Amino acid sequence: MNELITQSVFYEIALLLVVAAGVGLIGHLLRQPLIVSFIVVGILVGPAGMDIVRSGEHIELLAQLGIALLLFLVGIKLDVKLIQSLGVVSLMTGLGQVAFTSIIGFFIALALGLDPVTSLYVAVALTFSSTIIIVKLLSDKREVDSLHGRIALGFLIVQDIVVVFAMIVLSALGVGGQEDAGVREILTVLLAGIGMLALVLVFIRWIANPLTAILARSPELLISFGIAMAAMFAAAGDMFGLGKELGGLLAGVALASTPYREAISARLSPLRDFLLLFFFIGLGSRLDLSLLGENVPAALIFSVFVLIGNPLIVVVIMGLMGYRKRTGFLAGLTVAQISEFSLVFMAMGVTLGHVTNEALGLVTLVGLITIAASTYMITYSHRLYPLVEPLLGPFERRNGKTVEESDGADAKKKYDVILFGLGRYGGAIAQRLLRKNISTLGVDFNPVAVRLWREQGLDAIYGDLTDQEFVSGLPLASAKWVISTTSDHDTGITHEDNRVAMIQTLRKAGCQSKIAVASQRGVGADRLKAAGADLVLEPFQDAADQAVALLAAPKEPERLEPPPDEGQQDISPG
Repeated sequence: MNELITQSVFYEIALLLVVAAGVGLIGHLLRQPLIVSFIVVGILVGPAGMDIVRSGEHIELLAQLGIALLLFLVGIKLDVKLIQSLGVVSLMTGLGQVAFTSIIGFFIALALGLDPVTSLYVAVALTFSSTIIIVKLLSDKREVDSLHGRIALGFLIVQDIVVVFAMIVLSALGVGGQEDAGVREILTVLLAGIGMLALVLVFIRWIANPLTAILARSPELLISFGIAMAAMFAAAGDMFGLGKELGGLLAGVALASTPYREAISARLSPLRDFLLLFFFIGLGSRLDLSLLGENVPAALIFSVFVLIGNPLIVVVIMGLMGYRKRTGFLAGLTVAQISEFSLVFMAMGVTLGHVTNEALGLVTLVGLITIAASTYMITYSHRLYPLVEPLLGPFERRNGKTVEESDGADAKKKYDVILFGLGRYGGAIAQRLLRKNISTLGVDFNPVAVRLWREQGLDAIYGDLTDQEFVSGLPLASAKWVISTTSDHDTGITHEDNRVAMIQTLRKAGCQSKIAVASQRGVGADRLKAAGADLVLEPFQDAADQAVALLAAPKEPERLEPPPDEGQQDISPG
């Protein structure tokens, strides 16, 4: 088999896809996150397993394209005003987490008997979180647009900048520790960042809309242009030391103001998922299990520190800044693992002779443990939160309103309808209810949707329908109906249905209102009614029924009036 694989890259990629599909199917049947399954595929096909990976450079190329597309699709949905409003919390949280992890991690390493230089390397490596893995998980859970998703993306970008500077320092040490070389590299990165940002602003102001309007005449050309933008900016970011992630993100921001961003995003999402498969396979195949040695006890200690300590500092910082404990918890889970860059950072240290292969094996094992564990923690975050919620009370501001509650609806105001989901379908329902003078409170998990509704003078607040604490604070007593128009949420990642969770949460909060939920795909109506729904809305079926009723309705024959004679005078009275 290995001889056949070496004859053609195509045979190798074909075999990798077959193995990935098989392991992914087994993981799906066992209700395991696909990311974990794909990393397992990488380990199976890597040196520690079947050792069939011969074209690492080709896999890396596909993986890098996937990374560029992933961040491109995140950037294409970013709102500039939202970036400005979340910039402070992202900066404070990102820097605070890096400082906390590196300082405490350094002393833990010393206590475990590591020398100071190795302790410093390990401590810095523990501060890096995987932007690619986190964004992929949030995308699969449809939480990139949520408040905690936006904040998490912000401090992950801050971490990426820290990674850039850490790599620059090591590069300077690699050329003999020349201080001038390090300063020049830092200035180059800063100037490149300013230049790329200026280019994006110019593109948005004068080029984006007219250019995409021309490209949109051919959908295939528009998609090709989107891929080219993502690859070009990612390459430029990598060339100037900013990293492919920041480059791809800026490419998406450059097209975020165009009216075609949703079409581009929808077309490129399947390609992104396919290419990212090779990233996870490559990550797993690079894990050298032979280096693990006797590092298991120390790796477990560091893993517990990363899995608990990193989220905790995020909760503390966000609590001090006025965010609710649930938002802090969900955002904090995104830093509960170390990054693939942690392994690269340690490998550079080995090359420079600063640390040994045993230290690299230690960080490798910490990476395996934390990536796997945090994937489950993020995937099932909404189930995990009620278990730890009683412990998070001290980290939430007790006096005054939190940031999320600082504006929007009056808590004492009474509403006839509370509507979860302000998308197209939910927004249409809300508009028609308001036309009939039915007071309606809109609730959405997307802060952009909430802001747009508030700008129109309508009552809307940010919140999650599965958060029992948030739901219990809503004016449920006066509401005749509670409606959820959120889409069916039974993906291959979480296998959860948020509509059932909402019904259960409402009933636990003592809600006596009637509950209506939407079933976009027209499935699960019996399950929703069994869970306690009074009405199941099926938008497509309901629209079809109404259309048929209009088409089949008997029409009265129209009475044709003869055209008036031009010479005839009007003799009607008055």
